[in-house]
Amino acid sequence: MTDEHTRTEQPQKFEDALARLETIVEEMEAGALSLDEMIARFEEGSRLVKSCSAKLDEVERRIEKLVQREDGTPDAEAFEEDTE
Repeated sequence: MTDEHTRTEQPQKFEDALARLETIVEEMEAGALSLDEMIARFEEGSRLVKSCSAKLDEVERRIEKLVQREDGTPDAEAFEEDTE
């Protein structure tokens, strides 16, 4: 029997991983977990953060490839945050 909260497989989609991270934070902030459960959530969260970071890095590289100049040099510009 597998406990939903002690999953060993990571969500495949970035959005799923982010949603799971939010759930982990809520569970940990609630303070109802045992020490062993807290450690397990922390370890799972750490793996998810690494996974999300790697996916974001991959997307950034793909975007930079898409905006290369015709001569092959990157035309990377910083993304501007929407302040509205």
